[in-house]
Amino acid sequence: MSRRANGEGSIYKRAGGRWCATLSLEGGNRKSFYGKRREDVAQRLAAALKSRQDGLPQTSERQTMKSYLTSWLETVKATLRPEAYRRYEEIVRIHLIPQLGSTSLARLGPQQVQRAYARGIEKGLSPTTVGMIHGVLHKALDQAVRWGAVARNVSDLANVPARAEPRVNPLSEAEANRLLVEARGDRLEALYVLAVTCGLRLGELQALRWRDVDLHGAKVHIVATLQSSVGGKPVFAEPKSAKSRREVQLPALTLRALQRHRLAQIEERLLASNEWDDYDLVFCNVRGRPLDANNLRQRSFAGLLQAAGLAKMRFHDLRHTAATLLMAQGVPVKIVSEMLGHADVSITLRTYSHVMPGMQQQAVDAMDRLFA
Repeated sequence: MSRRANGEGSIYKRAGGRWCATLSLEGGNRKSFYGKRREDVAQRLAAALKSRQDGLPQTSERQTMKSYLTSWLETVKATLRPEAYRRYEEIVRIHLIPQLGSTSLARLGPQQVQRAYARGIEKGLSPTTVGMIHGVLHKALDQAVRWGAVARNVSDLANVPARAEPRVNPLSEAEANRLLVEARGDRLEALYVLAVTCGLRLGELQALRWRDVDLHGAKVHIVATLQSSVGGKPVFAEPKSAKSRREVQLPALTLRALQRHRLAQIEERLLASNEWDDYDLVFCNVRGRPLDANNLRQRSFAGLLQAAGLAKMRFHDLRHTAATLLMAQGVPVKIVSEMLGHADVSITLRTYSHVMPGMQQQAVDAMDRLFA
C-alpha cells in the first residue's frame, strides 16, 4: 500500500490484481476508485484531491443519481437563465430521476442510460425531447467527471435517437395577408405585423423597448429577450446568440403600424394615469407591464386565427412565415439569416430547405433571361 498523510488518500493493489485508491470524505464515508493500472487510479485520486482543495463537492460510492442530480442543479442554477434552469429542473424531475434516480452515480452504466432513452421513446417522447434529456444528463455527468466522482461520462457511450427536423408550418402569402387584414385595429396589430414582416421571436417582441425603436430611421435594434416576469416586472436577458443581437430595417407597412401603436399607447398611458408601470415596453398590457406569453398565444393569437379563418398554428410559425415569404421573393438566404438573427446561415438553410427548389428555379429563369 502507498502510504500518504491523513486526508490524502491511499492506493493499494487488491487480491484480484486490480488497483484501488480511496479517499476519506466528510461524515466518515469513503470514496474508492478502481482500475487495472496504478496510474489510472492515481490520476483519479489526484483529480478528487484537487477538487476538494478547490472546494468542490465530493461524492461517495453510495450517492444516488437522484441525490447527485439534485445537488448538481443547485450548483448550475446561478449560471443559467431562469427559463433554461426551469427546463433543466423539469427534465431532471420528470424524466431523469424517475428513470435513473435510484441508481448509484458511481455504478451508472451506458446500458442503463440507453434503456432510459428507449423507455422514453416507448412512452411517446419525441426524439427531440429525448435529445434534450440526453443533453442535460451529459452536462451533469461531465461535471461529475471534473469533480472526480466518476471516471468517464457514460452517456457518451449511449446512442441518442436522431432528432426530427424542425417542424415548419408557415402561412402562405394569401394567408398572411388575411391574418394582417384581420389584425387591423387590434390593440396588438403592430406586434403581428412586426412578427410576419420581420420574423422577430416572441421573447424579442416582449422585450422590445421604445429606446430600441428608431421610427425616423425605420429600424429596430434587437438587444434583449424577455426571460421572465417577476411580480409584473420584466427580467431581460441577452438575446439567444451573438447574431441575435441585430438591427432590423422596417418595411413601410410595419413602420406605419408602429407609429399608430405609439399614439394609441400614449392614450392608454393617460387613461391609466398613476397605475401605469413605465418599463418603456413597446408591447405591454393596459398597465404597461409585460405581455403574458400564454395569454397572447391562447387568447389574442388563437382568436385572431379563428377570425381570419385560419388553422391553428404556433406563434413561432409567424417567424417561419417571414422567412419563407422573403426567400420565395428571391431575398438572399444570407440576408434572411441576418434578419432572423440565426447564429449561422446553415441553420437557415437547414430549416427552410423546402423553399430551395423554388429558388433554384428562379435562378434558372434568371439565367435564361440573361442569355436569351
